[in-house]
Amino acid sequence: MTKSIRFDSTGIAPVVIQDAATNEVLTVAYMNAASYQLTCETGEVWLWSRSRQSLWHKGATSGHTQRVVEIRLDCDEDALVVRVEPRGPACHTGATSCFFNQVFPPSEKPAPPPPAPANSPSIAAAPPIAPPEVKLVPHSALELGILLDELYELIRDRKAKRPEGAYTTYLFTAGLDKILKKVGEEASETIIAAKNDQRLELAAEMADLLYHLLVLMAARDLTPHDVAEVLRSRAGKRRPLPE
Repeated sequence: MTKSIRFDSTGIAPVVIQDAATNEVLTVAYMNAASYQLTCETGEVWLWSRSRQSLWHKGATSGHTQRVVEIRLDCDEDALVVRVEPRGPACHTGATSCFFNQVFPPSEKPAPPPPAPANSPSIAAAPPIAPPEVKLVPHSALELGILLDELYELIRDRKAKRPEGAYTTYLFTAGLDKILKKVGEEASETIIAAKNDQRLELAAEMADLLYHLLVLMAARDLTPHDVAEVLRSRAGKRRPLPE
């Protein structure tokens, strides 16, 4: 039986990504329920970007994706180790691992140079590994509501505190027109994904759209409760015709 992950108050859990062949720690990141489910369903690492507040398919742009070999949950059920077969460097600098700076004991040696590109013959010839068999407990509507509420509270916190470097801070600083533009872009991308009949891509685009709608709610001082009340009032009732 698959254990439940205890995500923190913001809906995320830390993830240590480890090379399954060498046991080297490649990077540390975060997952939420959606990225964990995508990781299990696709057999490749999906993460949650705290700065962009969006789902992130690791290596989707660079081609340096990570095939999942095994997922382990710690004793407190609030942190994960994901053992992978990396298809190229894990670090955005081009290094194999993000942990190449030795701080103790002090090292006089410079950091190692980045490894060969991912399209080198040795990496390109790596045999595929079958995705893991991981069973998931389906998320109920209540769980989705809790996740949206938690994300909305995080967005409101970003609006109030404006932490430097956060994508949500950028949206609120740019103003309502920028937020509206992003909602329109994400809605268009959702439509395109739906036309392409790509289930996982559609889920990712819908997640992005929901996030930007929550940002718009916060910008206009609405809450998910306000929207829920409208939906509740329509339940079992015929919508009035437009005048």
